[in-house]
Amino acid sequence: MLVAVVVLLFNLGSSSPKAASVAAPLTPPIPASRPVAAATGKAHGKKVSPATRSLDPTLRYDWLKASEDTKYEGTGRNIFMTQAEIPQPIAPAKTPDDLEAEKGPPPPPPPPPINLKFFGFASKPGEAKKIFLSEGEDVFIAAEGEVVNRHYKVLRISPTSVEIEDVLNNNRQSIPLTAG
Repeated sequence: MLVAVVVLLFNLGSSSPKAASVAAPLTPPIPASRPVAAATGKAHGKKVSPATRSLDPTLRYDWLKASEDTKYEGTGRNIFMTQAEIPQPIAPAKTPDDLEAEKGPPPPPPPPPINLKFFGFASKPGEAKKIFLSEGEDVFIAAEGEVVNRHYKVLRISPTSVEIEDVLNNNRQSIPLTAG
């Protein structure tokens, strides 16, 4: 019995906490929620020694400063909402035929310009003011309200221009006085 007590005391003495702490230093287990960089011993491209991962309770000002300078950029997702965003349905691609159908028929072409040139006045006392118009080599004399060349109607005569209407196309145009 004496031998059994001695062996028991010897075994208890060799498994004391002092002997275990001297034999192997304590390192904290790396939790699964930590980033891969911390688990591999690297943080932001810098190697982290086991001493920096210790359970030292002292306040590290350099770590606090690094965390203050970190800016959250996010992905646009609201982290405070419990519901997931509903994705918007993607519209099918439109074919050229669909695009033409949406546009409808092409707009009608603009009316042709009035090719008359206004180059002078003719007025006698007591008569309506008349103007000289030319189209190519043809010269026309007209007063307000008259039709020129069976195509153009003189609407209004002013000292610097004349307003002409194309009777066939319902197009109105103001023609300035030109020299020559």
